[in-house]
Amino acid sequence: MLTKLLHRIFYKTLQCKILQNICRQGKSCLEFSKLSNCSKLHSGCSVYQLHPPKLFAASESLLQTPDTMEDKVDVTEVSEGLAKVMLPSSVFYNPVQEYNRDLTVAIISEFSSESFQNLNQRKTENGAAANNETSDQAIPLESGKFYENGISIFEGLAASGLRSVRFGLEIPGVREIIANDFDKNAVSFIERNIQKNGVHHIVKARHGDAAMGMYEHRNENDRFDVIDLDPYGSPTIFLDAALQAVKDGGLLCVTCTDAAVLCGNAPEKCNANYGSVSLRSKFCHEMGVRIILQCLDSHANRYSRYIVPLISLSVDFYFRVFVRVYTGQKQVKHSSTKRAMIFECVGCGAYMIQPMAEALPTKGEGNFKFVPGSGPVAQQLCQHCHHKHRMGGPIWSAPIHDKEFVRRVINRVQAGSQTFHTADRIVGMLSVVLEELPDVPMYYVLDAVCGVLHCTPPNMKVFRSALLNGGYRVSLSHAAKNSYKTDAPPGFIWDVMRAWVKNNPVSEKRLTPGSAAKNILEQQQTHEVSFTEHADANPRSREKGMLRWQTNPEPYWGPKARAKRGHNEDLVAKQLANQGKTKKYKEDIFDSNGKKLNIDQTSEEKVKM
Repeated sequence: MLTKLLHRIFYKTLQCKILQNICRQGKSCLEFSKLSNCSKLHSGCSVYQLHPPKLFAASESLLQTPDTMEDKVDVTEVSEGLAKVMLPSSVFYNPVQEYNRDLTVAIISEFSSESFQNLNQRKTENGAAANNETSDQAIPLESGKFYENGISIFEGLAASGLRSVRFGLEIPGVREIIANDFDKNAVSFIERNIQKNGVHHIVKARHGDAAMGMYEHRNENDRFDVIDLDPYGSPTIFLDAALQAVKDGGLLCVTCTDAAVLCGNAPEKCNANYGSVSLRSKFCHEMGVRIILQCLDSHANRYSRYIVPLISLSVDFYFRVFVRVYTGQKQVKHSSTKRAMIFECVGCGAYMIQPMAEALPTKGEGNFKFVPGSGPVAQQLCQHCHHKHRMGGPIWSAPIHDKEFVRRVINRVQAGSQTFHTADRIVGMLSVVLEELPDVPMYYVLDAVCGVLHCTPPNMKVFRSALLNGGYRVSLSHAAKNSYKTDAPPGFIWDVMRAWVKNNPVSEKRLTPGSAAKNILEQQQTHEVSFTEHADANPRSREKGMLRWQTNPEPYWGPKARAKRGHNEDLVAKQLANQGKTKKYKEDIFDSNGKKLNIDQTSEEKVKM
């Protein structure tokens, strides 16, 4: 009786926020005793810290167990693709990520079909070679059906299991899908959604650490055909395990949502996570992709393996890369030639690529001698604006897409556009990918180039025509609007801008001594520039009006916070409540007499208020 009385007093006087947010039974004081098993209460609740644990009557049942969770947690049904899943209200559903899942389903489906086609060809070569029979016809595969020789998929961080359920329903030629999560409650929802969608014959739930789950499949005969990693933030803690657990020729799908780190806001953190220093530049989104690829290849090289990028994208607020992993010591030696440092001028933004190594042909076909890269490619001061350079990297300097594979994915999405809600955007973005120059790392942004000179920007077609008329190649980049990739040197680009400024002069007030604009415009134009419209000035994706970049689908559509157990507060409401939180705190501090206190008073005075 004393215990229950204390519980009632503690709850009414302290109004324990942890109790209110975590425990639905906390509204009843008589049920308070069940919180003895709540780890969050133990670590954060003043009631538990002030009084000995014996005051809390031990309960045999946990606060939330898989058996009782469905009755105690609010759930929401979400439909996406062919799947209908139940999500707890504490787990957010971001509709913007539907593009990520649609694209992943399309790419793995194409990979699965290709794997079966290769298997069929090997059987033909081994069994029907004597009859001179060959077959190049694609094998018809059905989604949602078990295939003994099908592919195996491992999703390391499955959460509610939405992605794995979609894999089971929409990807053909599957043998097994393992939906793994470290949270017991999440695994309970995964099992529930598997049964709800009738994919129990393909999809299996697993409770455990994702890295350990992959380490357990390092043996060659136990490896997965596909591994999908879509974590909160950086995936680097899983990469060592993933690159050992994927089959030779298998597919590794990786999402990175720590875009701020990869885009230069924290270069020291980027170096710690990815082994590369990021730059905060206009081309940071492509640089982020290339940092991820060099990190993957570096991890693979430790096990005599290497990567071949299929599709590598900067999308909205995250990065998504799809690579195949192969084994071969001879090809691993070429990895050093696929990495480079990058020098960027802090004044005008011109950049140069410094290869880390090069391969020199030697005697014998296919033999090479590998030597360090020669340089430096950049002088101490920029030859165009006389400002300093900064250095970043290493980055992946080889192509980041397999264009033939991209074409096949586009055809698959167009054929099954009714399944993919984001089909138009997938086709639009991948069409831009097809147009990208594969051998030109990074890009410029036309608005930024004009911003250096403080001039009116030319029309993109006019600017592209000048580059094409000069004999250089140019393309868009999927990573940024109004961007262009070109093999034209920075000197020619600034000559184009000098010719443009002659007809669109810059105010003398903007040309301050020592500025990049003044230093560039004071130099003489050395190339002939023609702004006559070129036949290829308007790219096909732009000419056809394809959907290439995300339009805001709804308010607050960006990245969401990590899901928390028992957290039922509306996320948007919490974000709005926290707006100006520091300012509110400064304005609302008063002493016991109603006198307002200043924010810089001692913490001891604040405690007394």
